[in-house]
Amino acid sequence: MTGKAAFTDQEWELVLEGPPTAGLIVVTAQRGGTIREMFAIAKAYADARQQHGASELLDEIVAAKPEIDHKRYHSVEELKEQGLQRLRDAVTVLDAKATQDEVEGYKRFVLTLADKVANAHREGGATVSEAERAAIDEISRALGQTTS
Repeated sequence: MTGKAAFTDQEWELVLEGPPTAGLIVVTAQRGGTIREMFAIAKAYADARQQHGASELLDEIVAAKPEIDHKRYHSVEELKEQGLQRLRDAVTVLDAKATQDEVEGYKRFVLTLADKVANAHREGGATVSEAERAAIDEISRALGQTTS
């Protein structure tokens, strides 16, 4: 099993940053519901903590407080572009250091978090807006997943 000790500080920061960045990409995809959507990020971490023991890597990721450097990105476009690249970079690091099951678990966690954020607030009568669905599809592609 792979844990924090397998990564440099910079690599670990990149891995930790992925899930909340994906959540923020979804939050900013559509106006409205921001508070509920931010709570959904915290709830995704809490839910994942309850599945403790399945993966040392995920246990250590969800044990850390989800943090986002709000000053890193100066626009929604910059957040999306650089955030998706950082997700790709995190997967590259994980591919090199973690087991395939751990990498897949990380990807599932990121996508589950993004989905919970999208479902946290109804947009124009729909559970998930087209903009949020598009954001999740882009996140999925950045993670190397196929989209639905």
